[in-house]
Amino acid sequence: MGAVHEALAALSLVDHHCHGVVTDPLDRPGFESLLTEGDRWPGVSTFDTPVGVAVRRHCAPLLDLDRHAPAEVYLARRAEVGPEEVNRRFLAAAGTGTYCLDTGFGPAELAADDVHEVVRLESVEEALVAEGVEPDAYAEAFRSAAHAAVRRPGVVGVKSVAAYRTGFDLDPARPSAAEVERAARDRVAAVGRLQDPVLVRHLLWTAVDLGLPLQLHTGFGDNDIRLHRVDPTHLTDWLHLTAGTVPVMLLHCWPYQRQAGYLAAVFEQVYLDVGLTLHHVGPARARAVLEEALEITPFSKLLYSSDAYGLAEFYALGALSFRRGLGELLQDRVDADELSLSDALRLVEWAGAHNARRVYRLPGPS
Repeated sequence: MGAVHEALAALSLVDHHCHGVVTDPLDRPGFESLLTEGDRWPGVSTFDTPVGVAVRRHCAPLLDLDRHAPAEVYLARRAEVGPEEVNRRFLAAAGTGTYCLDTGFGPAELAADDVHEVVRLESVEEALVAEGVEPDAYAEAFRSAAHAAVRRPGVVGVKSVAAYRTGFDLDPARPSAAEVERAARDRVAAVGRLQDPVLVRHLLWTAVDLGLPLQLHTGFGDNDIRLHRVDPTHLTDWLHLTAGTVPVMLLHCWPYQRQAGYLAAVFEQVYLDVGLTLHHVGPARARAVLEEALEITPFSKLLYSSDAYGLAEFYALGALSFRRGLGELLQDRVDADELSLSDALRLVEWAGAHNARRVYRLPGPS
């Protein structure tokens, strides 16, 4: 290994966006459902995907199996080891020291020492509506509920899944009180998921008012997303209007990592990661994704996330993909004399830990 790879291997990562892991035993259908962002289809195994192959290649040895162990062997060994030990092994292999956990969806458990919370604002809004609120009181009630949620100990940021609900091709302006009240009449009657464009805009502007880093799911996700509507450049006018307010963290980004890089290059408040993408493409293609993301992105704007969800394997696989992909990219530039070794080592620490600690004001070296 070159010096860049060695530095990445030794670095304690800050995972600025992730989810909890399943703590119960998983049968094959349960495991395979968590391997994919899509649906499962009869006769098709999600092990026969890039991420499924990567799990068998890179995670099997952590269960004391040969590389490329067959799926049935892998799952049998996983069951034998048991959920608690499986999760411990994969989290340890990730080499992550600090986690920012999205607690608004799926399992919220993570057996780690340094865990901070990211509040999903749609969950706050949906809980408020389920409890009952009058349309004329909706705006203030949501604002109060959001403020209460972020005042909890350990909260370092907020998140929106507007990408899933409406996409980003929204009117960028802050909606008026009258617009919010009119939309709230239908919203209160419907309950369920927040999908009204006016109220999603209200949520995003409320997020700005909270003053914490705002994470936005961007690009790749499950089939609720209309991918053409989640190109982050749709946010351009909104980013102009929110300049000088809060950091905007573009999550995942694929296939729009270049567009996200452009926004990070021209807007002071924009940052990005390629989490989720990395474990789905695996170490074999991580460099290609990171290379496109970093074509014009300022080095102070790239963060690491795993977006691990459900399977602890994704913590290990995401970290491995990040370390290997970034290491190959930077080491080759050092070897070609396009980058000094001292600069490369500084960029390793920035992307893997420093940038996240600075933006989220996390304790520890920043």
